[in-house]
Amino acid sequence: MGNLWRLWKILFIFTRYRLDALVPTDQLPLKIRILLWLAPWRLSPVPGKLSRGARLRLALEALGPIFVKFGQILSTRPDLIPEDIVAELKNLQDNVAPFPTETALKLIEEQLGQPISEMFAEFSEKPLAAASIAQVYAARLFGENSEAGKEVVVKVVRPGIEDTIERDLQLLEFMAILLVKYSAEGRRLKPVEVVEDYRHTIYGELNLQIEASNATQLRRNFSESELLYMPEVYWEYTRNKVMVSERIYGIPVANIDELYAQNTNMKLLAERGVEIFFTQVFRDSFFHADMHPGNIFVSRENPSSPQYIAIDCGIVGSLTDEDLHYLAMNLMAFFNQDYHQVAQLHVDSGWVPPTTKVHEFAASIRSVCEPIFEKPLSEISFGQVLIQLFATARRFNMEVQPQLVLLQKTLLNIEGLGRQLYPDLDLWTTAKPYLERWMRERFGPKAAWKELKRQLPGWVEKAPQIPNLMHGALTRLNHLDENQQKMQEQLEVLNAALEAQRLQKRHQTLGIMITVTGGLLWWQSYALALPEIAGLSIGAAGLIWLVLKS
Repeated sequence: MGNLWRLWKILFIFTRYRLDALVPTDQLPLKIRILLWLAPWRLSPVPGKLSRGARLRLALEALGPIFVKFGQILSTRPDLIPEDIVAELKNLQDNVAPFPTETALKLIEEQLGQPISEMFAEFSEKPLAAASIAQVYAARLFGENSEAGKEVVVKVVRPGIEDTIERDLQLLEFMAILLVKYSAEGRRLKPVEVVEDYRHTIYGELNLQIEASNATQLRRNFSESELLYMPEVYWEYTRNKVMVSERIYGIPVANIDELYAQNTNMKLLAERGVEIFFTQVFRDSFFHADMHPGNIFVSRENPSSPQYIAIDCGIVGSLTDEDLHYLAMNLMAFFNQDYHQVAQLHVDSGWVPPTTKVHEFAASIRSVCEPIFEKPLSEISFGQVLIQLFATARRFNMEVQPQLVLLQKTLLNIEGLGRQLYPDLDLWTTAKPYLERWMRERFGPKAAWKELKRQLPGWVEKAPQIPNLMHGALTRLNHLDENQQKMQEQLEVLNAALEAQRLQKRHQTLGIMITVTGGLLWWQSYALALPEIAGLSIGAAGLIWLVLKS
């Protein structure tokens, strides 16, 4: 009933803001077009005072945090979404209605176990920002330690948000199950696994201690870097629903006019965003996976060599060594336009079935990518390449890889953000040297020597045990041979017993048939003539012969 009620609410909001006017009905099946044309809400007019982008934004805000995050992702994709809708969805980054400050103060005191006045020398009653999951307040620490007087931000999880998210997740799971049950295309997309992966991600975002640990790890990874600065986390003031971290003063990355006003090197800024992404993924295998403009700032220091500042690390991603290997090889093959290698890697990694005909798959990829690569590299959208590649791979039963969903989303966001900063961003030229260097470091002689040095202490430690291990292995192998010999003898005995049983049953069947046939002949001999008796005897003999043959 809860799912039905939520579904009814979604339908109500859908019709209230007349979002059906945004649906390209000419691409829908005929039955659905007829249902939409006959829908009763078409009798109500489209709100004339609100633009289509405003209607979509208001609808997403009304539906809650999961849908707000969906809108945040859309706001970074001007290559897919019309500009007027993107401009309106950007307001989802910091224009979500805040919850009362009194509620936030009470929650902070409950979590930290002290009155606000004893923890903070100053505490702003007006929130700095209100997001879908939490909201943030400005404060100042005081005390006798080294942190005294420092400006901080206090992040507080929205009260009761868990119930809302759980209800929406249950609805998504219900819809995913229906999709799997009734759609072969839906099963290929693995919607149940995707929803489960999203459940894990969003519940991780609700735990601010997890976010604090993510931010601390990213800060450690870029401690000596000019590319990215991560604010410091104050762990003594951090709990599951409250996190206190260093306050930063940067320019929001979406504020293009202010970045130009301070003479920021926009080309270098866009390229550094790409470099940060590939560094996080391939060097650290630990990347910030919520890179919408509301979470990214640019330092006001040294505009000629701009540095990013990232906040809100509730969602991070990580890949296995195997995923990194196949991903890097795929990207390099794309850069080199080696479509056969792309197709073969998809098969080797298990992303498409092993029965896929590689040459046919490669030909389909070539037909999609060649027209794109005819353009100058600076005009190529990697996002468009991915979208069209996935559409092509669907014909070859490519399955969604849940472990790559966050990576794909982050890469698309980075490209969209980079193109906003510098429209002529050449993602391919920026990324290719980094990938080539990573491949050399990962698989070259230096990497082999480094791995040898890493493994050598363990080998030396285990070396004295090698004779005993070899003796034990040979002993087990000898016992295995003896066991196999015993099993072979037992199988031969069993086969002989089965053969004897089969012969016994055959003889029993033959004896029964001869007895029955003889009885019939004896009984019928009084009534049948000699030719009939002979025919019956021949038929009985033939039947006995067939039984023996079988």
